[in-house]
This record gives sequence, structure tokens and C-alpha cells, in this order.
Amino acid sequence: MKNVILQKIIANVEKNKELILNVERTIWKNPEIGYKEWKTSNYLKGVFEQLGYEVKTLEDIPGVIADIDTGKPGPRIAIVAELDSLLCPEHPEADPETGAVHACGHHAQSAYLAGCAAAFAEPGALDGLCGSVRFMGVPAEETIDLEFRNSLIEKGIIHYVAGKVEFLYRGLFDDVDLVLFTHVLPNEEKLFAIDEGSDGCITKHFEYCGKAAHAGFAPHEGINSLYAATLGIQACNSLRETFEEKDYIRFHPVIMEGGVAANAIPAVTKLDTYVRASTFNKMIEVNKKINRALSAAAAAMGANVLIHDIPGNMPLNNDKQLSKLCVDTVTEIFGENNISFRPWNCGTSDLGDISCLMPTIHPYASGAVGTGHGSDYQLTDPIRACVNTAKMLCGMTVKMLENDGALGKKIITEYKPVFHSREEYFRAIDAIKMQKKTVIYNEDGTVTLDYTNE
Repeated sequence: MKNVILQKIIANVEKNKELILNVERTIWKNPEIGYKEWKTSNYLKGVFEQLGYEVKTLEDIPGVIADIDTGKPGPRIAIVAELDSLLCPEHPEADPETGAVHACGHHAQSAYLAGCAAAFAEPGALDGLCGSVRFMGVPAEETIDLEFRNSLIEKGIIHYVAGKVEFLYRGLFDDVDLVLFTHVLPNEEKLFAIDEGSDGCITKHFEYCGKAAHAGFAPHEGINSLYAATLGIQACNSLRETFEEKDYIRFHPVIMEGGVAANAIPAVTKLDTYVRASTFNKMIEVNKKINRALSAAAAAMGANVLIHDIPGNMPLNNDKQLSKLCVDTVTEIFGENNISFRPWNCGTSDLGDISCLMPTIHPYASGAVGTGHGSDYQLTDPIRACVNTAKMLCGMTVKMLENDGALGKKIITEYKPVFHSREEYFRAIDAIKMQKKTVIYNEDGTVTLDYTNE
């Protein structure tokens, strides 16, 4: 590794290793789910202030932002971390009151974020660089606790369930040019991994509305919402052979409520699901098919269905030049054969929404074992997961900001966005929103299905 500036920033990360490890353990022990990460935000605010940063926080939602500027014009690079945990009450280290636990590894992101901030705050760390770096701790990546998030939307506190989308809406990415990020991947043998990207999704809640009746002596007087729901699931399952493998479509409904007593025909059955696909247009196309099938099933039973569609995540496409830079940086710092290449990921992330507007990358770090989101998940090697990741992200940042930002400017110039403005992006995702009953029973005995926003 001959690059003197790179060597210096890597040494700065190593110097702050204990800070990184302390942040990882502290946040692991204090998990909080999306839009409730107040302790986490306050803790990170204190860490950044001790490093000499002026920290911006948001009064109504959690999150931390800190900037460091070289004083020379150039790209602004955002290094992003997610603050929220999961709910997994069966995990042995879950919070006994809330069931929250970082079985997703997001706590490792806050640790690398602190490490990057510490490295760039060291004396002389910005010498030879241009532009600036923004450190962002963002809430609410996991799409859970939707009742609470919808209540925040109804109160006007937030506008979108996903934290990065909410930050985007508030203009907190407006002056950012590139975004760097890393997520821990369980059971990864090499130090790092990378793929082309991941699915986007539409988040769906739907309720089949029937009519209650005594299940024994008068079932004929009822309309069984649970039967309508299972018919709807079967109708959607029958669509699966129309899905092409190249589109990576996923549909996986769960019944949240399906009756209250065994001797009563259930009047309401509630379900949650996502519709996932690898492109925005395919998400929209498949969601229409799903809504048609759900609505037709309701009509077949003489029931109705309330469909509530809200924007989930956009598909994530890792910028090819940033991916190459990631591979080159890992090779330069850690040696050859320390990064693996993975297939398309059918999970989703709100980082995909950012990747539609600016060059973005979502590689993976090793250091965890068990099942992601599962009760056996553990971060077993925080050096690999947190310290090495901070070195890699700092190294990529240096390479884009040295030489008058030549590489960073090249990546920005050659990037081809999915949407050409924030306004165009929000028009597209807002068009997904729908909340209505989709079966209309006409006076002449015919039935109309109204399952789109068109």
C-alpha cells in the first residue's frame, strides 16, 4: 500500500479501534426499533461531539448528522449507518421488555460510522483531499412496526415509513453526491462481499371484509372473510408461473388476524405482505396483478377487500464504478482474494431509494454468524465487521477526494440516475399509495373491481 494519504487514514482507524469496539457493544446492549432510536441517537451525538463535531439532530425523529469539510471544493460523500434493530423476542439477548435485538447487525454500522468520523477528525487527516464527508445515522430501515409508523404519518410527524426516504424528503441528502454504506453478512468467509443490487418492494396491508354469523347453526347468514383471504392467497399463488426468474419477484403474505372465536364466522381477516421485484416498473406491474387477484377472490365470496398499498423500497443498484473502487480498495488494504461476488439479492433496503438518485454502494462485511434476523444471530468478530469496514470506507473516500477529487467527479458525472430529480422520484413513489375497498357491488347485480389508482 504505497498511497501515503491512504496509509494515514488506515492508521487513524486503527488508532481509534477501541472507540469502534465500545460503540459496537454499547449499541448492541441498547437495541431500539425504527423511529424509536432515541437512546442510540443521543449516544452517538455524544460520541461525535467528543470527537469535535458539530452534530445536527432532528427534534421529531431520531437521527444524527455531522459534516467535516476540507475547505476545498469537491464532492460531498455521505457515509451512512442504520440505527434501528429488529424485533426477535426469542433471541437470548433481546430486550426483555420490547423484544428488540440487533439481529440484523445494524449496530455494527454505527460502530464503523464512529470509526470513520474519528479517523477523519485526526490532525492532518484531510491534507491532500478536497470536498467534504457527511456522517449520517439514519433511523427505521427495517419495515416493521407499521401500525406505529402509520400513526406517525397520520400525526404529520413523518411522511414515509422508511428512514432514508424520510431523510430524502427532508432534504438531508440534497447536497450529497455519493453514498457509501456496508452491511454485515452472516457466515461470510471472506472479509467482504458485493453483489449487483437487490429487489425493491411495495408494502401491502389488506383486510378481507365479510359478515359475522354463528358458525354452527347459521353459517349461511355469514360471509367468511378467512375463506376469502385464503382464496385470495391461492389466486396470487396461481400467478407465480407468470413470473419470470430474471425479475426476482417475491410475494409472501402472512395472516395477522383471522377471526376471534371458533364458533363465529370471521368478519375481518387482516394480512400483511410485500410485493418484491428487481425493477420499479416490474413492481408496479406485478402489484396490479396481485390486487386484481385479491379483489376477484373477495368478489367470488361476496366479500370485499380493503387494500392499503404504501411505498416500500426502490430496487437497489450498486454503482459499477463504486463497486470496482470497493474491490480495488479492499485489495490494496487487505490483499487479494478478500472479497467475494454474490448473486442478485431478493431482500430490500431503503438505500435503493438513494441509489435511484445518486451513485451508491451496498457491500457486505463478515464477522457475524447464525441466521440473519434469527434467534441465533451473533456478531463474533467486531474487528472484521466494524474496524475493517471503517478502513475500507475511509479508503474509498480518500481515493475519491484525492487528486482534486478526480475519481469522485468521474463517478458522479458518469452516473445514470433512475430519476432525474427528487421531485420526479417522489411523484413516482407517491403514485403507489392506495387505500380503498376494491369491490363495488352494483344495483343491477354486476360487480366492478376497482383495484388501481388509474
